[in-house]
Amino acid sequence: MPRFAPLQGLRILSLALNLPGPAALMRCQRMGATCTKLEPPAGDPMGHYDPGAYAQLHEGVQVLQADLKTSGGQQLLHGKLARCDVLLTSFRPSALAKLGLAWEQLHARHPSVSQVAIVGGPAARAEEPGHDLTYLADNGLVPGLELPATLYADMGGSLMASEAVLQAALRRLQPDAQGLYLEVPLSDAAAYLALPRRWGLTQPSGSVGGAHAGYRLYPCRDGRVAVAALEPHFAARLCAAAGVEHSDIKAMFAPATHAAIAAFFAAQTRTELDFLAIEKDLPIHTMAP
Repeated sequence: MPRFAPLQGLRILSLALNLPGPAALMRCQRMGATCTKLEPPAGDPMGHYDPGAYAQLHEGVQVLQADLKTSGGQQLLHGKLARCDVLLTSFRPSALAKLGLAWEQLHARHPSVSQVAIVGGPAARAEEPGHDLTYLADNGLVPGLELPATLYADMGGSLMASEAVLQAALRRLQPDAQGLYLEVPLSDAAAYLALPRRWGLTQPSGSVGGAHAGYRLYPCRDGRVAVAALEPHFAARLCAAAGVEHSDIKAMFAPATHAAIAAFFAAQTRTELDFLAIEKDLPIHTMAP
């Protein structure tokens, strides 16, 4: 089947370092965009602390080095901007202004170029220092002392940035279209991911926060099992397999149901549960301890 390339012909120049910008560029390249990146002489920090991740993020991307604080670097930069459609950045606004790349400066010199600016926070908060962990913490997504399993705000922000590139591409289809400024705050990405928690869905009293006996993590004899039997037909199958009485959906919130299902899983091995998932068509996934 041929690959759909909605960004075919779009030219992106990126100055964005670390994770969100390169991850957005990776998605845009996979959607057909022609992607070039200018890195400082020292390179992207990602290339130093995880060369494997860096290589995957920049597959198919032309990577050049330029010191944007020098006249030679500025000449290379503006030569590339004259032949691109979207500029992707991840600097604080004050840093962009020092490089002559504040939106007003960029738009005056390259009016057809759109800018997708990845920042930490919206408006005045764009100057505040922060990283994925602080944005998650600010939005109630770090409940304990363990680090989150992945970089949710960075990866969510990369999706929002690639979405912004698509908006810029659509803008180019309009008659006499000029460039757009599209800001992507990583704190907004964290806030978007936090919506289910704010709605109460993933709070301990919520259906997918542990209150429903069919949507939980349980220990088994040789590991753990993730159970997502949320819909009534899945819940009924789970209860039947566990030998638990299931009258209606309310029963899944009863302490007795929780205890009975927990006891059932505690007596099963991962192999037995993997077979059960296939045999009974249950959304169950086993894991190591």
